[in-house]
Amino acid sequence: MKNRWFIVALILLVFFVISFLTNILGPLIPDIIKSFRLNLGLAGFLPFSFFVAYGVMSIPSGMLIERYSEKAIMIAAFGLAAAGALLFALFPTFGVAMISLFVIGSGMAMLQVAINPLLRTAGGEEHFAFNSVLGQLAFGLASFVSPLIYTYLVVNIGQTEDAKGLIGVMESLVPDGLAWVSLYWIFALVSAIMVLVVWLSKLPKVDLKEDEKAGSWAIHRTLLQNKMVLLFFLGIFCYVGTEQGVANWMSQFLATYHGFDPQTDGATAVSWFWGLLTVGCVLGLVLLKVMDSQKVLLYFTAAAAICLTLGLFAPAKVAFYAFPMVGFFASVMWSVIFALALNSVQEHHGSFSGILCTGIVGGAILPLIIGALGEVFGLQVGMALLYLSLAYIFSIGVWAKPLVQNKTVFD
Repeated sequence: MKNRWFIVALILLVFFVISFLTNILGPLIPDIIKSFRLNLGLAGFLPFSFFVAYGVMSIPSGMLIERYSEKAIMIAAFGLAAAGALLFALFPTFGVAMISLFVIGSGMAMLQVAINPLLRTAGGEEHFAFNSVLGQLAFGLASFVSPLIYTYLVVNIGQTEDAKGLIGVMESLVPDGLAWVSLYWIFALVSAIMVLVVWLSKLPKVDLKEDEKAGSWAIHRTLLQNKMVLLFFLGIFCYVGTEQGVANWMSQFLATYHGFDPQTDGATAVSWFWGLLTVGCVLGLVLLKVMDSQKVLLYFTAAAAICLTLGLFAPAKVAFYAFPMVGFFASVMWSVIFALALNSVQEHHGSFSGILCTGIVGGAILPLIIGALGEVFGLQVGMALLYLSLAYIFSIGVWAKPLVQNKTVFD
């Protein structure tokens, strides 16, 4: 394949853009609450609107890819993201925000399903694990960068009378007092550019192995009758709910309980959450070569619970650093749970993967419940819900009995 490395680079760029659009809600929530005069319960519907799209679109996306092609689905996905972002940029209201986030989330779900088989084909099966790690690093880098771009925009828009360049353009586009809406103009532009990039790119034909295909609804129904499938689905649900629960609410928590500025300090904390999650992935890869994956999951989950406790109950300066450290220790959870799940069944791995990806809907449900509890009992109590999800993730390290164990250097 002559353009193999171009395709791999393109897929890494797609990982970057997915993360850039997905993981910005945490820094934005305090601004959205203030701009639209929302309570915490209503604010919880924002991540709900985005991540519920994964629950709706993950399995159908796999079926659509088999009928059409990865390229067609990727173009449609970026088109949806561009339309959703432009809709909110033009009509920045709370109601439109929920519609916009669902549309963007649908596009991101389609991309998540499309790019992994494409990466395996373009980069070669023998390099798939390495290239997947590169994808996660690109994903983490974007999550680290996007809050910093947000801070740059909101700190500079509206501060001078003769602003030029990007700031000047954004001042002409966004309403007064809604500087953060400028991000959605950028999202729309980036997504539109990606439509063009994918359309002009020559992508390889992906021949899915029989076990990798999405499968029929009958196969999905059969899998859903398997207790182990449901238990691992709940594991992915709890992981994404924990990740998004911390990322989406930490800025508001730090502002409410410790007086940190959400546009600068809060955004920085969220940025470091994703940055440390990326660094933790690298450490996790090393540990998985020398330790059993279930032990790694147990140790990292316990450490994440300790950091969550420090974030919720320690003094301001400790809390500011403790929340991002939750990201560091959460870093291995997705990959370990996913691997344990797929290694626990003998067939229909493609369909099982779709069911597991549907578990990303946890990123919709848990932040919503945190907001509802926070409105009644305070955000500290609301975020304490994450102890339950961490406890379930910890339990996976105890009860999982995979058919294939991860290979270490000592085996």
